[in-house]
Amino acid sequence: MSIEIKRSVKPVDYSYAINLLEERLEKVINNEANELIWFLEHNKIYTAGTSFNKSDILDKSIDVIKTSRGGKITCHAPGQAICYLVIDLNKRRRDIRKFIISLENSIINTFKDFKIASNSDRKNIGIWINHNNESKKIAAIGIKVKKWIAYHGFSINICNDRKDFNKIIPCGIKNKKILLLNEISNIKYSEFIDTLEKNLIKNLSVSNYS
Repeated sequence: MSIEIKRSVKPVDYSYAINLLEERLEKVINNEANELIWFLEHNKIYTAGTSFNKSDILDKSIDVIKTSRGGKITCHAPGQAICYLVIDLNKRRRDIRKFIISLENSIINTFKDFKIASNSDRKNIGIWINHNNESKKIAAIGIKVKKWIAYHGFSINICNDRKDFNKIIPCGIKNKKILLLNEISNIKYSEFIDTLEKNLIKNLSVSNYS
């Protein structure tokens, strides 16, 4: 089976999206559906992964949705590119570490295609860009694996409202700032996603894991 590519034009309700993701997960486990790469946005919502700490919530008035993904707390909002995946690691030597690196490289390669230097960080997972002599986070990754099927995904700050992050400690990382792509480039959102899609398909190819 091949990977289905899905794009949603309008923001998708978070709970609805996760339900669809988990339905696809079960179908892939049972070999009843293709793997999935899904590009979308959410309306503003704060979500917490399995390792989040309540002290990462600075504004106690916000609602936080607990999720099954790995990682800590983040904010999704319009203008932030989200990529959800359902990928069968049974076809990829059950190599979770290489899968994470494949996601990181897809994002890094996409920035590189637009002549933007970025890097991963083994200590602080995600993608970082040096801006004004500071390392700032532009992309967050949160994955869960069930029966060797990886799901959930990553988010990239394109043109979302940075003030939304003031109410939390994003990803539980103190004293680090968030960066938006539109602060350093005028790349069109759709053009960026087109390039990201190509890099994901390339890096997630089963032949890369042989």
